[in-house]
This record gives sequence, C-alpha cells and structure tokens, in this order.
Amino acid sequence: MEPRNFLRVEGLAVLGIALAGYFTLDGSVWLLLILALAPDLSMIGYLAGTRIGSLCYNIVHTYTLPLALGSLGFWADIRMALLIALIWAGHIGADRFVGYGLKFESGFKDTHLSTQPAPVDAFTKSD
Repeated sequence: MEPRNFLRVEGLAVLGIALAGYFTLDGSVWLLLILALAPDLSMIGYLAGTRIGSLCYNIVHTYTLPLALGSLGFWADIRMALLIALIWAGHIGADRFVGYGLKFESGFKDTHLSTQPAPVDAFTKSD
C-alpha cells in the first residue's frame, strides 16, 4: 500500500472523529455548513503567486492550528473554539481523504499526495 493511501485513510479517520466530536458537543448544522469550506479561503493567497499561495494554503491546511485552537478551547472551556477547531480539522481530514494535499511552490496541483515525477536532472547529471 502506498503512503498516500495511508494518508487518505488517516484523513477519513480524522473527518469521522471530528464530526463525532462536533455532534457530541451539540454543534449546530448551520455553523458546520457555514464554516466547512472556510479554510479554502486561504487559496486567495495564490493571487500573490504560487510561493505565497502555497504557504498560505499549507499553513491553514495542517493540523497544527486547529489543534492549538482546540486545546485552547478545551483548557479555557470555550465551547465555540472547540467547535471551530473540530470543523477545521474535519475539513483537513476530508481534503486528505479525497486526495487534496499540501501544496508545493511549483503549482496548485503539485501536492504531497500527488505523484511527483522524479527530477530527470538528478539521474542524468554527471559529476
């Protein structure tokens, strides 16, 4: 099994756990629907070029920030922070599950889950 398949299964698990947690905390469907695609607003960074765009997208599409927000919400007993963190993590999990990965600077479609061709120069250059 290829590593990207493990990451897709992991994404499905994160999505399932995030949704279960969200509804266990009695999160409303309307908030989920409104915020489900909010992390994709980070794609606006691509208007400034692929370097800035990939940086913006990748910062928002890693689990670090929703985990930090969720931890803060748990520690400070802020239910809304927990709900937003669960939606955010669920979004990332759904992205991984369907094959959307973190972006390389070379272009929006070049991701850590897509097949990257080996650089030909590395095999043809002689020292």
